[in-house]
Amino acid sequence: RARCAQGACLVRCRRRLYDLSGFVRLHPGGEQLLRRRAGTDVSAALDGPPHRHSANARRWLEQYYVGEVEAGEEQGFPSLFQSHPEPVDEKAVDAAAQTPKQMDPRCKTVDEEKDLVDWQKPLLWQVGYLGEKYDEWVHQPVDRPIRLFHSDFLESLSKTAWYVVFMVWAPVVLYLSWVSYTSLAQGNTRLFSSFTTEYSIPVHKYYFPFIFLLGMFLWSLLEYLIHRFVFHMKPPASNYYLITLHFLLHGQHHKSPFDSSRLVFPPVPASLVIGFFYGVLQLLLPEVLGLSVFVGGLCGYVVYDMMHYYLHYGSPKKGTYLYGLKAYHVKHHFEHQKSGFGISTRFWDRPFRTLIPEETFEKED
Repeated sequence: RARCAQGACLVRCRRRLYDLSGFVRLHPGGEQLLRRRAGTDVSAALDGPPHRHSANARRWLEQYYVGEVEAGEEQGFPSLFQSHPEPVDEKAVDAAAQTPKQMDPRCKTVDEEKDLVDWQKPLLWQVGYLGEKYDEWVHQPVDRPIRLFHSDFLESLSKTAWYVVFMVWAPVVLYLSWVSYTSLAQGNTRLFSSFTTEYSIPVHKYYFPFIFLLGMFLWSLLEYLIHRFVFHMKPPASNYYLITLHFLLHGQHHKSPFDSSRLVFPPVPASLVIGFFYGVLQLLLPEVLGLSVFVGGLCGYVVYDMMHYYLHYGSPKKGTYLYGLKAYHVKHHFEHQKSGFGISTRFWDRPFRTLIPEETFEKED
């Protein structure tokens, strides 16, 4: 009770005690909901209603296990005996209750006899050997940082703070928007001019906002298609290289969904992908029109990356659009990996029939 009063968030599930201080801001139901349960038994809340927690959520909870409540002391919680030889580190508990920047992931020591990889070494070159076990392993999330490469330089290129994406691409969006608008203002851009001059359609500068929004709309579709068919491809169990590629592109995010350094796309590889789509639009559309669609799509990408980070680390107010979207995305990570591919919007999940179903709760005996 004293530690809870100081800001720590300790809960129990029957006699097992957990320190959730480092997880409260990440909880999809909101920080305040979890803090209100500090010092209480959450076993009934895990079973619902309104939400029955998945097997992955229960497995996730075990990472924060610190001990057990002595028999007969459940109501006078917490009187402890530890399942580990060492006592609870009071300083670590206090540190976990401080601001998120001071929080360190609370990870149990890896049991090398049960774990399929060696967490003391880079994972990228290990996962390809998991074969048939890879798909199940990668969709059992853990709260610990991942190292991909032996090289410190390559490792640094694979990590990005969320604000770097905004700092790099927002000025590009503003500049290209100005170039597109001023180019359209010259009145030289016509649609279908490569096929006919008599029936070509002039594109005025006043159309730019609508073309920009069209680019954002097309990005939302592209976001869905990439997430579903590229990031969630199931690599053949016998193909070491495809498993490795999948883990590099997206598998590492599902294995460690709250690794803050890998929630947005690093600018260096992003520039290659962005350059590819710019080239495609230049081939399909007149130069200025293609640029206008492109800059709208680029803005959509920036919004998507910022929103993706917020859905993992933000605490939106209950009842808001982002609150529902955060719960939806967390369900994708922990329970519905084969659906719920929309991130910035659920719109495309509907026509493609991958919408995560609303939870219908029936109280079990």
